[in-house]
Amino acid sequence: MLTPPLFLLLLGLIGAQATVDTRTAAAMAAGLCKTRPTDLVFIIDSSRSVRPSEFEQVKVFLAKVIEGLDVGPNATRVGVVNYASRVKNEVSLKTHRTKAGLVKAVTKIEPLSTGTMTGLSIQFALNVAFSEGEGARVKSNDVSKVAIIVTDGRPQDNVKDIAQRARDAGIEIFAIGVGRVDMSTLKQMASDPLDDHVDYVESYSVIEKLTKKFQEAFCVSDLCATGDHDCEQVCISSPGSYKCACKDGFTLKDDGRSCSACSNSVTDVVFLIDGSKSIRPENFELVKKWINQIIDKLDVAETKAHVGLVQYSSSVRQEFPLGRYNNKKDLKDAVKKMAYMERGTMTGQALRYLLDSSFSIGQGARPGVAKVGIVFTDGRSQDYIGDAAKKAKEHGFRMYAVGVGNAVEDELKEIASEPTGEHYFYTADFKAMTQISKKLQINICQEDDPCECDSLVKFQKKVEDALQALTKKYILYNRGNDRIAMLENKIV
Repeated sequence: MLTPPLFLLLLGLIGAQATVDTRTAAAMAAGLCKTRPTDLVFIIDSSRSVRPSEFEQVKVFLAKVIEGLDVGPNATRVGVVNYASRVKNEVSLKTHRTKAGLVKAVTKIEPLSTGTMTGLSIQFALNVAFSEGEGARVKSNDVSKVAIIVTDGRPQDNVKDIAQRARDAGIEIFAIGVGRVDMSTLKQMASDPLDDHVDYVESYSVIEKLTKKFQEAFCVSDLCATGDHDCEQVCISSPGSYKCACKDGFTLKDDGRSCSACSNSVTDVVFLIDGSKSIRPENFELVKKWINQIIDKLDVAETKAHVGLVQYSSSVRQEFPLGRYNNKKDLKDAVKKMAYMERGTMTGQALRYLLDSSFSIGQGARPGVAKVGIVFTDGRSQDYIGDAAKKAKEHGFRMYAVGVGNAVEDELKEIASEPTGEHYFYTADFKAMTQISKKLQINICQEDDPCECDSLVKFQKKVEDALQALTKKYILYNRGNDRIAMLENKIV
């Protein structure tokens, strides 16, 4: 059963997403969302590992993406390359200029059912599919060249060099991996930033959930310009949507739209990341992506936010200490290189390491700087966490607890700082972690200086005493005047 704070969190996430989805749909319906001029080529794997029913699901995915595009000679032109051991140009960029014609052509594509020559398919796209003879437009800053590769296996040829040549030629590459795909291959193919250009789904049956992402990737609606947003300070447009930001000196609040004078500027932040075997390699990649999403929101610099990373399983391993990297690029690169430990779940041991080592001066922690611990886990701890969790909060550390899958909510609450509802988060699905990164705000507010409070109290007391003294003098003065008047009356 969902606890009230978790239930409210989920309602908030669903409500926020529904708001953006509704606005995006409204913008598209009103004609505000047009796709920028793009030459788009789908490169789809139909090797023998892709079963016929799965290939049908790929075609449904293609058709749905196409339905959301602004297809036309001067807008988006679409081509489809089918590959296995050989490559076949199924749909040329010049062939179909309407959605109906494109979708009908996609439904007729048949799988080739042989090997997996992914490198060969990229070479074909570069030399043929994106050529002017096949309908591609002359290279220009006004026209985007985009390739979307869908594959479920390990290529039998080299992809790194040819993918680099394609990117150097101005082709933006998105790589979608399915099932037991080789993740390192996807990264070799995709454009930077990899977080935006590499996607993974566990099976072809759920590939349709990527439809919206790719429809919006080509959408150039500006909801900020139309005023269809509720940002308090700064609105930043993104394709088909927007996000809120704050002016310098302010931090975005949990509601995602309003700003606080609280800041994460001077903070020591340490991630404690569960690397147990239950997570699985593909989900561990999602965890690293999630860490980098949070790093993106920090003000990382030598004199501002410092970040450390610790991974734990049956043992604890410091990936890098606080202060080693003082810019976001180096930090994110270091996170991406973190190797998966794949053993047990000793969360208590990891918390003790945080207490004894991570936040020590010898490991880069700065005296007098706010300390934040972010603990991620996907299961029940195999050791006792109570004492270490309590001591972390007694030391003044602000502790966030994030759980996924089989994580135990009672343990998350035990780790989290008060108020618990603002410091622990849970989701059943690793793919929903992006929503948690949006909600998790590391805001450190300066507490009132007790010295300043004492001074204020003393000042107020002096003022009150002075007022009382003046009041007494006023009363005495009036009484004196009354006596003088009385004597004057008697003399008269």
